[in-house]
Amino acid sequence: MTLVFLLAVLAGSSLLYYLFFSAYSFYASEKPSRFETDLPVSLIVCAKNEVENLRKNIPLWLQQEYSNFELILVNDASRDETLEVMESFAESDRRVKVVNVKNIEAFWANKKYALTLGIKKAIHTRLLFTDADCQPASTQWLRLMTHSFSEEKQLILGYGAYQKKSGILNKLIRYETALTALQYLSYTLRGIPYMGVGRNLAYTSHLFYETKGFMSHVKIPSGDDDLFVNEAATAKNVSICTTPDAFTYSHPKTTWYGWWLQKRRHITTASHYKGKHKVLLGFFFITSLLFWPVAIASLCTALWMWALALISLRIVAQYLVYGKAFQKLKEADLIPWIPFLEIFLVSFQLSIFISNTFSKPPRWK
Repeated sequence: MTLVFLLAVLAGSSLLYYLFFSAYSFYASEKPSRFETDLPVSLIVCAKNEVENLRKNIPLWLQQEYSNFELILVNDASRDETLEVMESFAESDRRVKVVNVKNIEAFWANKKYALTLGIKKAIHTRLLFTDADCQPASTQWLRLMTHSFSEEKQLILGYGAYQKKSGILNKLIRYETALTALQYLSYTLRGIPYMGVGRNLAYTSHLFYETKGFMSHVKIPSGDDDLFVNEAATAKNVSICTTPDAFTYSHPKTTWYGWWLQKRRHITTASHYKGKHKVLLGFFFITSLLFWPVAIASLCTALWMWALALISLRIVAQYLVYGKAFQKLKEADLIPWIPFLEIFLVSFQLSIFISNTFSKPPRWK
């Protein structure tokens, strides 16, 4: 009886979260109209030892069908030919500006310091950010990501997807990315914005300076995207953009160890979120972590039929909300795998949490 009661509590908690997440799943985004004139935008990319990605992606950024933008390339103390590649594009295209960052003792290997110098170099107030390994989904990416800027809306959250490959690791990476997006987009639509991803993020320089940049968390290795959004975002100053043509696509990790190290670094920032965000995110993780062990145990009791009904109800609701969102995020092939990927992910996240408790995660390259 106790197990089934606990299962009912966990299932009920999950259903409340799914109802909360439905804000994005059933959100009808407006198709932006074209501006008569393109508002000036600075596209900023910070790169460290990214020579091959820059050779492939700088032409794609410059091919954006947008008449009024500059491309700020920030070389973050690279040890390869990153600077030379940046300078070669700057010589052939006047829209390209280069910032060469050298390590100094106070900000050694600190991406936030490099990004700050890139922002100071920008001549426009509207700023769009992506990573060196990110490819825009279309030539309309820049226009779509910046069309929502207004006097009130000064921060735009986009979706940074990962390319589809074969294998369970790729599915798990894309599932985690889509689920994270479903959460931060839904929280934003509910008036509780808490994070964004630097692979596809836009904000104004006014907001950056008003928030005093990254100063409150400059000593934390990660968080140039989510910690900044967590501090600067309000219920009124944020908009979202999830039109498929406005996505960016990155190369996913191809080894479990590589992804393990990446997530170890990323997950450390969550402990610096505002209290209400930590409570909401933490309770969702605990609910997801406990549900399946309790569900399996409940099926072995005399009340197994009640347990089966609760499990079925949760699965149907999860498929409805996650499935709709994954279709919008162009991750529909993950839908049949949702319960299995959920179990894999929460187990993986638990192992990272335990590992980070006993040792420090790696820094930015």
